[in-house]
Amino acid sequence: MKRGIAGTYVSVEPFHLFRYLDEQSFRFNNRRANDAGRFQSCALADRRKRLTFSDLTGKSQLAASA
Repeated sequence: MKRGIAGTYVSVEPFHLFRYLDEQSFRFNNRRANDAGRFQSCALADRRKRLTFSDLTGKSQLAASA
């Protein structure tokens, strides 16, 4: 896991660490699939849930706590 994070990202923010760990665990759990298979399973995982930019960047959490 450490090699995957250090080899992929330039800097890892502690605030987003759980997201990096989620991605690495997804890659490990789907390691037998190729890139297209991983993309397809990720894209089809939850088609009904909308991901906004503020949720992705964590800005909605910062606004709620302020």
